[in-house]
Amino acid sequence: MNSIINVINIKKFKIKNLMMLTLAGIINAFGITLFLTPVKLYDSGISGTSMLLDQITPAYLTLSLFLLVLNIPMFLIGLKKQGLLFTVYSIYTVTIYSVFAWLITNVFPIDVSIASPLAGTDLLLCALFGGVISGIGSGFAIRYGGAMDGIEVMAVIFAKRIGITVGTFVMMYNIILYIICGIVLKSWILPLYSIVTYTAALKTIDFIVEGIDRAKCAIIITEKPDKICKMLGEAFGSGVTRLNAKGAYSHREKAMIYFVINRYQVIRMKDIVHAIDPHAYITISEVADVFSNNSEKE
Repeated sequence: MNSIINVINIKKFKIKNLMMLTLAGIINAFGITLFLTPVKLYDSGISGTSMLLDQITPAYLTLSLFLLVLNIPMFLIGLKKQGLLFTVYSIYTVTIYSVFAWLITNVFPIDVSIASPLAGTDLLLCALFGGVISGIGSGFAIRYGGAMDGIEVMAVIFAKRIGITVGTFVMMYNIILYIICGIVLKSWILPLYSIVTYTAALKTIDFIVEGIDRAKCAIIITEKPDKICKMLGEAFGSGVTRLNAKGAYSHREKAMIYFVINRYQVIRMKDIVHAIDPHAYITISEVADVFSNNSEKE
């Protein structure tokens, strides 16, 4: 069964995804090496761990080496859980990230030894821009089928076993990492600024993966579904899904209408519905992603 799934996954391999994952690795490398490593700030997860190890080990043990040595085994451990295509994409992305981090640090004519070439020694600027840029890279990696950090794969595998969520697992790992950084450096200034980096990166990843302007899902319970569906379709030019429903208390026949809009259309939608049925029950919730075939209408 697993071999069949892997064959299906490989057939879904896309050159576009590979190109975007290449871009993701390059962007992440620029964010880390131009803003964070020069001033000894830390990324999160395995990337942050690699940055710490790079600082406390001999010079021949580089950031690029640690990125590969620590990340690739984790992706391979997660192969069964995440699938072959995800594993291949992720290893490729981390390899690009590692190679470009090495090029920027050791080959390109850019001095990143004592200060950021763009933000100098301003820790706040380095933390914010390093977090945002690395977040863009990580967001692209996730959006196009891979990952930039093996700790998230470990979170998927082990979080449930120890009774916590994936997000909590990653957060706990990063808290422990920053505490260790503070102990090793005998200073809490850089680890605290690294939390700013982590927050900026996390928010940026959400924007890249889920979109800055999330859609809204409206669920409408009404006894006048025909007219409401017709008016919503005409007003917004999109399909409307209708399901039959029945009031649990009144036992009256009703309909549940499912409709996706953006935030600017919520008030207009509500006005249309209540103009037709003042007693209609409406709930609004956020939708992270909407996938549809625009050539078809329900």
